Amino acid sequence: MCFFSKYFNPKTFCPLMPSTNIQDMFFDKEALRNDVDYQKINDMVKPFKGTTTLAFIFKEGIAIAVDSRATSGSYIASRTVHKVIRVNNYLLTTMAGGAADCLYWEKRMGAFAKLYEVTNGKRLPVPAAVNYLRNCIVGRRGLSIGTMVCGWDDKGPNIYYLDNDGTMVKGTVFSVGSGSTIAYGLLNSNYRYDMSRDEGLKLARDAIFYATYRDAYSGGFVNLYFMDNNGWQHVGQYDVNGLYEELIENK
Repeated sequence: MCFFSKYFNPKTFCPLMPSTNIQDMFFDKEALRNDVDYQKINDMVKPFKGTTTLAFIFKEGIAIAVDSRATSGSYIASRTVHKVIRVNNYLLTTMAGGAADCLYWEKRMGAFAKLYEVTNGKRLPVPAAVNYLRNCIVGRRGLSIGTMVCGWDDKGPNIYYLDNDGTMVKGTVFSVGSGSTIAYGLLNSNYRYDMSRDEGLKLARDAIFYATYRDAYSGGFVNLYFMDNNGWQHVGQYDVNGLYEELIENK
């Protein structure tokens, strides 16, 4: 039997098996599968990354702090990246992972939140915003996202951790990034729910600084935010070199 008559009717030229995959006629799929080095492909698209971000809830509100260094392996691409995305007056997200992935999908969540607000005349609840972002990224392989969604709604303060694997966790204290283990050391030792506003903001700032001091992939500036029922505000931007003199040299 010739190849053509095996798959097509010689009189009508119609396929004998309509469901047959054309690739199956010409290629040995098993051989192709064995020849593909999937680990090599994964390594090719694996992004270089490093950062330190944190957020925690305390008596006065939510403290959010991030560094500003962008790296590609050992190369410092920038020291002035703003890793907090301002979704609306009551919703902030942080960036850790691939900068392009985080920025695109978190901006898309912001557009959805704005559409909801215009359509319904009220702000999008924080859990709904996080669920929308999770549904957007969970089915897309190859993304590199580790974000904290921080917001204030009718039920009070909320912090959610979300990553590209679909992990979604609600909590009160989070740190994400290559320097997070160092930041957690300071947070675990000094965090108290009943801190004053100044104490909470100083703890957030210092935790990011000490992470930049020990983690080569974190650095630049510390961007500090505070959020309460009146919305968020950018408290300040602190050069880690100046903080080094304050916290290390003059200690």
